Amino acid sequence: MADQQDPRARSGGTVSIAVVGLGQMGSGMAASLVRAGRQVLGVDPVVGQHLDGVRRVPLATALDEAEVIVLSLPGGEQVQEVIDAVETVETPRVVIDTSTCDPLDTRRRAEQLASGEHLLVDAPVSGGPSGALAGELTVFLGCPDQHLAFVQAMLAPLVGTVTHVGEVGAGHTAKLVNNLLCGIHMCAAKVLLEVSEGARIAPERLVEAVNAASGRSGVTEVNVPRWVLSDTFDSGFPVGLMARDVELAVSVADALGVSSPVAAAAKEMWAQLLDQVGPQQDFNRMVKP
Repeated sequence: MADQQDPRARSGGTVSIAVVGLGQMGSGMAASLVRAGRQVLGVDPVVGQHLDGVRRVPLATALDEAEVIVLSLPGGEQVQEVIDAVETVETPRVVIDTSTCDPLDTRRRAEQLASGEHLLVDAPVSGGPSGALAGELTVFLGCPDQHLAFVQAMLAPLVGTVTHVGEVGAGHTAKLVNNLLCGIHMCAAKVLLEVSEGARIAPERLVEAVNAASGRSGVTEVNVPRWVLSDTFDSGFPVGLMARDVELAVSVADALGVSSPVAAAAKEMWAQLLDQVGPQQDFNRMVKP
């Protein structure tokens, strides 16, 4: 992709962006882009809430008018539908996939679009709906070096931190590893609370002790105090998505010839929790159902 795929080369520096998928994450990202002064189109089959500054259009209109397409979709099936539609567009587009997908599928999709001079990069995010709305997401970026500056400029209104992990597919790999570790830490924190009850130790005291030592994790430092001990359970990330991410991470590891009894046990625990509480409950319910 030379200048013809860099929308700045034909737009005088003003790049229109379409956000495909206006759920909790996508709507927050769209709002952050509007706040940064970007021209934003929104695509979602569900009417949903009105978003100030976002012009709702069908997918075909978005692909015709927007130089950059940001995907915030439930999974690979929905992403593939959009990729197939982008492939039919004659003018090169830049597709930034913030969804969580199999990295092997992501590389294949990038090759599919490259035949039409389109660029696909993977930029899965962490930070939840609040991070999306505040423009403070953490991004795991898989992107060719020659397009890094442009893609980072497009992501700037959305993020607090961008880690360029490597080529296309590396971002999704990093996101899956991150969520797998988070899922494992959640399972471990469940034991922490069960031990505190059995030992008759106030859970907040035991959490404080662990957080002052080497057993601490992001889950014990943030999730447990904020969403578990407070009994709020409103992080915005549901059990169904975490169970899916853990299962996908284990599947990708298996495909790479990597096996882990710890990861396998976490996969089983998340599947059990999914059966127990359903897909919509907050994922912090792993610690305290």
